[in-house]
Amino acid sequence: MLACAFLFISISCSAPESAQPKNIILLIGDGMGLSQVSSSYYYGDATPNFSRFKHIGLINTSASSHKITDSAAGATAFASGKKSYNGAIGVNSDTVSIPTILEIAEKLNLSTGVVATSTITHATPASFYAHAKSRGMYEEIAKQLATSEVDYAAGAGLRHFKNRDDGANYYDTLDAREVILDTTSLTTIDKICAECKYMYLDTGGAMPRIIDGRGDYLSDATRLGLDHLSRNEDGFFLMVEGSQIDWGGHANNAEYLTTELLDFDKVIGLALDFAEKDGNTLVIVTADHETGGFSLSSTPMDDGAWSDYNQVTGTFSTGGHTTTLIPVFAYGPGADKFGGIYENTEIFHKMLETTGW
Repeated sequence: MLACAFLFISISCSAPESAQPKNIILLIGDGMGLSQVSSSYYYGDATPNFSRFKHIGLINTSASSHKITDSAAGATAFASGKKSYNGAIGVNSDTVSIPTILEIAEKLNLSTGVVATSTITHATPASFYAHAKSRGMYEEIAKQLATSEVDYAAGAGLRHFKNRDDGANYYDTLDAREVILDTTSLTTIDKICAECKYMYLDTGGAMPRIIDGRGDYLSDATRLGLDHLSRNEDGFFLMVEGSQIDWGGHANNAEYLTTELLDFDKVIGLALDFAEKDGNTLVIVTADHETGGFSLSSTPMDDGAWSDYNQVTGTFSTGGHTTTLIPVFAYGPGADKFGGIYENTEIFHKMLETTGW
């Protein structure tokens, strides 16, 4: 009997899940490297949802301009399948717009959505629906979202749509297009008609941190998005970002990082539950890069000696990003294609290959 090779990049002996999915849920833990993933096994109260995946791979995240990517170039690679420079939003190295998977899905009459705990105009979500030479062009990015065919969006950044520096008011644009807009709280599915577009915009520059009382926003926004987008019998594409895992890394704040990571893991569980019930949904979990050089280190004793290795402390080597390889987890039809070690641009091509989009 042949034995299975239990490698990190290919850990399943089950039959390939090679059927064609109708839907894709892409979950991006911004700044989430393997140590961040590992922290869910030490700081959580339950078995992390990462344990539910059988198909796991690794990606190289370097940008075209730098060995270490930023979120804009990283998300553009996922969304468009092209390496680009740091700061690029849906454009190639020559600043020419390139089609995104969200736009491809829309042309096939599929429903689309983006969710984030940052502003909805931030680098990662923006790279899926917008095209800009610089990630800092928030007002231009907001304009593109307000006039886009995105069916569902939830995040912060209200100021980029109203009371803007250029005097434009994209509330009026959304209203004219009959987009349902909430700015105080998420609505319920019964208040969104099946054909309607919906947007939730928090008034802040970002959603609050989990440790500051954000609560279940990310899970609730994801659930509402799935309920709404799945009304389309032709299928959907939904991108959800756990944005502030990255910010905890930049701040070298282990509590901030791990609480955001555990919140993101709850969303992974929600997506997997949906996919298990639906049977036609591919779930992909990955990250644009690692942030902070995060490690789960042995806790020093008061006398300066190392601990007995039963105490773990989150430590950091940098306040920026790193170039470490990033894990990819996949579940559902086509998940077997995501094993191996490859460039981050292959996420885009593998999504197109598995769906036939």
